[in-house]
Amino acid sequence: MHRKIVAVSLCLLLLSLIAHPCLVSAKQNDLYIYINLWHNRLELKTSSGTVVKSFRVAPGAKETPSPIGKFRIIQKSRDWGGGFGTRWLGLNVSWGIYGIHGTNRPEAIGRYVSHGCIRMKNRDVEQLFPYVSVGTPVIIDGPIMGHESLTYRDLVPGSRGALVQLVQNRLKAAGYYWGSANGIYDRGTELAVIRFQKKEKLKVTGQIHLADLQYLGIVE
Repeated sequence: MHRKIVAVSLCLLLLSLIAHPCLVSAKQNDLYIYINLWHNRLELKTSSGTVVKSFRVAPGAKETPSPIGKFRIIQKSRDWGGGFGTRWLGLNVSWGIYGIHGTNRPEAIGRYVSHGCIRMKNRDVEQLFPYVSVGTPVIIDGPIMGHESLTYRDLVPGSRGALVQLVQNRLKAAGYYWGSANGIYDRGTELAVIRFQKKEKLKVTGQIHLADLQYLGIVE
């Protein structure tokens, strides 16, 4: 009887290796998520670059683009239901609430339709969910504005997003900004912009327009 149990266990182990060959050598903390907004695709990868799983996704619409940058999973939840589908993977985006989640509109996958989150088919996010832990890195790559048809936006107090964060980083590197590069155009950012515009003899508005972005080398 003992030999039979061992034989059955060995067979189950071999079947699991066949089903998930890339996951055999990949520990959970060796995995990261790469999201390509140019192709609307999410990949679960190992640190060596091996693609373990790949899915089509639906990122943010033109008016509400997805965040660009390096983030981490900070929350895992099940059975959200409705527009959020059956699974939620929250991201540590400093300027808002964003995550990877399922959807009750699977026909929209592959298009820019969300409010900034990364939507997946419920069956796909359910496949991804067990292999992702709190702390898993997430890289979202794509157009600077999160949508292929956008090249820039005018930034004003209250603006939020990856472009604001990029401006903050450039101003900090130049010595004009001393706050947190959190992607939120607050009063500190506005004052830094004014200092920058005065010093560089640009039109002083306290806002960021195309000429300012060009001077900072963010857009051509």
